[in-house]
Amino acid sequence: MRTEGEIATNTDPTGPWSLVVPLKPLARAKSRLGRAVGGDLRPRLALAFAQDTVSAALACRGVADVVVVTDDPVAGAALAALGARVVADTPAAGLNAALAHGARSVRARDGGAAVAALNADLPALRPDELARVLEFCAAFPRAFVADAQGIGTTFLSAAPGVELRPAFGGASRARHLASGAVEAALPGLDSVRRDVDTGGDLAAALALGVGRFTAGIAAPAAPAVDR
Repeated sequence: MRTEGEIATNTDPTGPWSLVVPLKPLARAKSRLGRAVGGDLRPRLALAFAQDTVSAALACRGVADVVVVTDDPVAGAALAALGARVVADTPAAGLNAALAHGARSVRARDGGAAVAALNADLPALRPDELARVLEFCAAFPRAFVADAQGIGTTFLSAAPGVELRPAFGGASRARHLASGAVEAALPGLDSVRRDVDTGGDLAAALALGVGRFTAGIAAPAAPAVDR
């Protein structure tokens, strides 16, 4: 587990990046998914998605550290055990305020950090696909990845010295384009684009191949992807 005093290093020329991952309290997370999987399984899956997302991010070249913004003590402990740094959601004012707070926390420690927001519900995330995103985004002040539906956003980056300006939620792809962020419309980013809000989304993620935490809950008969 990383402690507050530890600073990860990375020699990748496009990094090091600090990723900010927001997570609601598990009791309220993934409410739409509850219709498909039931109320008991929903919070367990929300945590598993976040664990697989953080694990893949930490395994990605170019990523120096992952900061999770959450007030959930169970999720915070589980994600810290993977190597994330956990900060409380002190603004308590929604997703975008949490992301801005996480970015400020990163830059309070390293004023020259490249920062990116990453959804917590990417259980099929592949480190190599995320690395391609980071390499692309390094060339622009701000850039983003749209979700699989082409409506929302799963990733938003800000170069050193550039404000993140997150506008997640609903039709955020259009808002991020309007804000001047460049879309990373690269082929082969299925795992970065595949967030999970519904039962159909979960089926699509399982078809891609999810990480071990989600596989152990949602697909116990299927082996976890070697990532």
